[in-house]
Amino acid sequence: MMFNVLQQPSSQVSRQEIQYREPALRQKQGKCDALILDAILRQSLVAVRSLGSRGLHMAAMDTLKNIPTFGSRWCHHTFVCPGDGDLEIDLASLEQVLEHTNARVLITSSDANVELVHQHRQKLENRVCVALAKDPALSIALDKEQTLEIARQLGLHIPRAVTIKSEGEVAAAVHEIGLPAVIKPVRSWVKEKQGGVRVTGQLVVTVEEAQQAVANLTQYGIAVLFQQFLSGRREAMHMFYARDQFYARFAQWAKRTWPPLGGASVLRQSIAIPADIGEQAESLIRAINLEGYSEVEFRRDSVGIPYLMEINARLSASVELAVCSGVDFPYLLYQWASGDHITMVKAYRTGIWMRYLRGDLAATLVTFRQRGRPGVMPPLRALLEFASAFAIPMKYDYFNWKDPAPALLSAVHFARHAAELH
Repeated sequence: MMFNVLQQPSSQVSRQEIQYREPALRQKQGKCDALILDAILRQSLVAVRSLGSRGLHMAAMDTLKNIPTFGSRWCHHTFVCPGDGDLEIDLASLEQVLEHTNARVLITSSDANVELVHQHRQKLENRVCVALAKDPALSIALDKEQTLEIARQLGLHIPRAVTIKSEGEVAAAVHEIGLPAVIKPVRSWVKEKQGGVRVTGQLVVTVEEAQQAVANLTQYGIAVLFQQFLSGRREAMHMFYARDQFYARFAQWAKRTWPPLGGASVLRQSIAIPADIGEQAESLIRAINLEGYSEVEFRRDSVGIPYLMEINARLSASVELAVCSGVDFPYLLYQWASGDHITMVKAYRTGIWMRYLRGDLAATLVTFRQRGRPGVMPPLRALLEFASAFAIPMKYDYFNWKDPAPALLSAVHFARHAAELH
């Protein structure tokens, strides 16, 4: 079944198509309970499995075909909308899919589509419950400068930083902050005439690297943070806050991430909530009044003091560890957005390990190219740690005995990608 979609880029109307698949074995009648955007993301598969296994009627949408989430036994409808293979969809496509599915709740997890939904929220809420915090809280969470300023006022430790807008300010920033340092955009998603682009932080160790990193980011017309580098343990608080109370709290630490600096957790473990970051995360969420799901990230310094890094006000890539440990954040998000009773989660299992194997392999291989840089493990040690992780009782992203197809699709995609590199 195909849909004709009207799309208007740069004031010129063109006709596009949404590809729609509803396998007969999965066909269900009636209203769709939830539409999950960004189906390519790991957290989107987690959301489909979480809600679908509870008997909810699920749909997923992306700009790519044949992705793992679409193979899930609990994904009843799949939609591939026009796009260049990036995560950003267009409003017209989204509205047409919402009209067809009559979805009750809309869940999105990418910076690109969080911005899309944020921008058009009032219009979208005429037909669907949006599972995102409302303004002004969401706008604060999307802006690193505002988030860090509120944290500073609350007495939380934040990395030393200066805001700069051009290469010409790099020398002064280096003098004040020192090297190595981290260059971060104040916002992770930048809208341009031809679409949007996701921008990320970078570790720099020389003035020349800093100037190049600043130039790469400021070309989009945004300011950047020139920030103190911290190399200690990375910990995160996952929170669910609504109606003036916390319904769930969960903590993890990341042993490895990809990319190495500030990337997604590829080897992580559930831990008991540390008293310091637990209290700090709660105070920050309350101060912002950030309802729904959020991940508050911290990095400790050499003596163990935690520094706030950022807040993600959307389902994060590492959320499956929380679900496996007993905190079903996607279901809490659905309950909250739909106005239902929200389950109170008081405890979870600690010591659970989870691994994103493809990301962990990439994080290991990059040590050969970046050997000697701050925060990068020596290659031989990295290889030994990668191999020894197979001996630890471990859960793996994508893999689920009750829903094997997504893991198989992920393995096929990885094999094809590896072959293309050769």
